[in-house]
Order: sequence, then structure tokens, then C-alpha cells
Amino acid sequence: MDVLFITSVAVVVADPPLSRKLFIEALGLPLQGEGNGYYSSGSVPGSKHFGLWPLSQAAEACFGTTQWPADRVVPQASIEFEVADAEAVTAAGAELQRLGFQLVHQARTEPWDQTVARLLTADGLIVGISYAPSLHDSPDDQHPG
Repeated sequence: MDVLFITSVAVVVADPPLSRKLFIEALGLPLQGEGNGYYSSGSVPGSKHFGLWPLSQAAEACFGTTQWPADRVVPQASIEFEVADAEAVTAAGAELQRLGFQLVHQARTEPWDQTVARLLTADGLIVGISYAPSLHDSPDDQHPG
């Protein structure tokens, strides 16, 4: 697998209003609401995407339900690693499975055109292998080497 860059980092939040108070009001991050409770920005220095991801939305993305499964560790954060294309997401998911990691879902294309496969670590980190076409606009995004 050839990781090009970190696609995104999102804090998975159980109390979205309190988290917005910290990250937007107190820290002054330029996060914008997307109308569904998710707040994010592509303008936080050092990050292509930083977000506040409601737990209910993380559950929907991973398991297809708004309730996080009681038999799974509750995530605290999500990190996604970018690969070259959608086919590389599928290959990376298969590689992770061969190495003994259980995916919460195989590679799939989300409504916003990102292809992603995800796993959940024992520590409560959602790890995604991703291809987001919108993040490949610049030659600076290419892997250095």
C-alpha cells in the first residue's frame, strides 16, 4: 500500500454542541457546519480536512445505523490515509484483511465521491483508507518519492 498523505482527521464527538464550543469558540478553528451536525474545514494549517464527526454519523458510516454497536469500543477519533485511486482502496482493504485486520466495511464510494474502507482499532480509532478525488487537485498532493 502506498499512502500519499493523511486525508482527514476528525474528532468523534458524543456532545456536538460542547465540542463546537471548544473547537470553534475557544480554539477559534474555522469550522463550518454542513447542515447535518458535521462541522469541518479544509483551512486548518497542516491538515487537508479537520472535522467534528457526531458519533451517530460515525455509526451510520461504519455500520449503517445511527446507534453505535454496544459490543464495539466507542471511537474517539477518525484518521484517513489517502491512496492513489479507488482501486488502491480496494487493494489496501484486502491487504489489511490478509494481515489479520477486520474491516468494519469494505471499500465503497460515499455520496460525496470518496471511496473508503474502514477498520476500528481496539483503542477506539476509526482508520480509513481513502481516495477523495477533490483532494488530488494539486501536484503538491503527490507522494514525494
